[in-house]
Amino acid sequence: MSVSLYQTGISGLLAAQQQLATTGHNISNVNTEGYTRQRADQNAVIGLNSGNNYIGGGTYIQDITRLYDQFSHKEQLLTQSSLGNADLLNTHLSQLDQVMSTSGSSVNSSLDLFYQSLNSVADNPNDSGLRSIVLNRASILSTDFNELTNTFDKMTDAVNGEISQVASRISEISLELAKLNETVMHSQGTSQAGQPNDLLDKRDQLIGELSEYTRVNTIEDTNGVLTVMIGQGTTLVAGITPMTLQVNGGDPDAKKTQLSLVRGNSSVAISGSTLGGSLGANFEFRDEHLTQTRNEIDRLAMAISSTLNGSQASGLDLNGLQGANIFTDINTTQLQQGRVLTPTSNTGTTQAQITINDVSLLPTDDFEVRFDGTDFTLYNLTTGASENLGAPGAGVPAGTHTPSSPDYGFSFVETGTPIAGDTFTIVPTKNSAALMKTTLTDGNAIAASTAIAATPSDNNVSDGEVSITNVTNPVAARAYDVTVDVYESAPGTFSYRVYNSNTPPPPTIASGSYAAGASVVVDIPAVSPDFQIEIKGDLTGLWG
Repeated sequence: MSVSLYQTGISGLLAAQQQLATTGHNISNVNTEGYTRQRADQNAVIGLNSGNNYIGGGTYIQDITRLYDQFSHKEQLLTQSSLGNADLLNTHLSQLDQVMSTSGSSVNSSLDLFYQSLNSVADNPNDSGLRSIVLNRASILSTDFNELTNTFDKMTDAVNGEISQVASRISEISLELAKLNETVMHSQGTSQAGQPNDLLDKRDQLIGELSEYTRVNTIEDTNGVLTVMIGQGTTLVAGITPMTLQVNGGDPDAKKTQLSLVRGNSSVAISGSTLGGSLGANFEFRDEHLTQTRNEIDRLAMAISSTLNGSQASGLDLNGLQGANIFTDINTTQLQQGRVLTPTSNTGTTQAQITINDVSLLPTDDFEVRFDGTDFTLYNLTTGASENLGAPGAGVPAGTHTPSSPDYGFSFVETGTPIAGDTFTIVPTKNSAALMKTTLTDGNAIAASTAIAATPSDNNVSDGEVSITNVTNPVAARAYDVTVDVYESAPGTFSYRVYNSNTPPPPTIASGSYAAGASVVVDIPAVSPDFQIEIKGDLTGLWG
């Protein structure tokens, strides 16, 4: 075959034409989002043998490729996912900070005003106007707690709405990627050497958008078809087969919506907290930061209600009666039952509730109770600790089973018949702020005076003390005139005698001894006590 100068020239002209076309294509798409600049790779035509020489036959465009670096692209996807996560989490946390700066400050202000009004009543217990102010400010305080938790509910709903929207968009991207994979596969047949660059750009653009919502990893096969994985390796697109994300109601907490990966009629649950990106940020904010803040506010509301109701119960009102609760009792049936969330997967008939024993010990940790067929076991999901609660019907306070178990300040109480595998999610502080109400309506029922007080004798020479630790029946306690006599009966040992001064000769109510530096708690009377005192310190003398 002879060398044709004409064909050689034509080949150069055609190659230049393709180079210009590629450059024009680049210029035309300079503002096209997701477009990757292309380059025409030119190569020489294999020369023809003529005598002892090879004479070139011109040139051709071997391929038109994208200026694309796979490593840089994967790093970009990782960075976009981290940025999407950080940006959205920062936005949500800023909103929460703003809420706590406004509504939280309102709670603090209302609490200060409420205590000021209580102090005014303590100074002027007969002023009915001051008593009305106490009730009014108590109502404002409980309303502030209600509104704050209502704001938390709205924030939770907003986050759930974002999760639903992002899940829907991810499902759309999955379908589009599967279609593009199919098109790419057909466009790269055995007889087709070039690559569909613009299709690949479109596919990379979709993957880039996907990386903003979740962590993404891809694997490309020999046909240029991608397998797309999200989170910690969950397959979203397998070649030309797409999966979709479905949002389901939370179980056992309906407010904590969950995700599942769906293909056809089958689905598998996936953890939203492992997905990364903005989707993972939504789950992290809702399930960690917002939940922790809500639990802290609930515990504060519970502590205020419990403390003030307890103070009321230990004092006397304007009519000389035991003070009534100002706020909702922390152990109403509704509150006790609301602290236990029961999954729909449970097969037993158990109805459980949580009774608060000591607010001061109550943590904001997450708990779960599981039944193994014999005993209930309490798991602290925050710390990883666990303890056996015993067989059904025990109702023993959590943390009192072994010396090493922390006392959590609550008891798990249940009725019905559990089945092995049943579980119960425990939120000890749940609904305390949302259901906090001012239940006292009569200002005269505010307890502004104590039923009993401890006064040291003027002849005492020690720094010990006797204190009133609990009053269960202030009306009955008011009738007592008790004297406490303490002396050092032996080195390092103090003996005491508690007797009623009103009845001559004074009968002994209680007596005993305790070591130096220790203390002793005495119930008065010993059976069904009306009040309780504590004797402590190296005390010598009389108290009345």
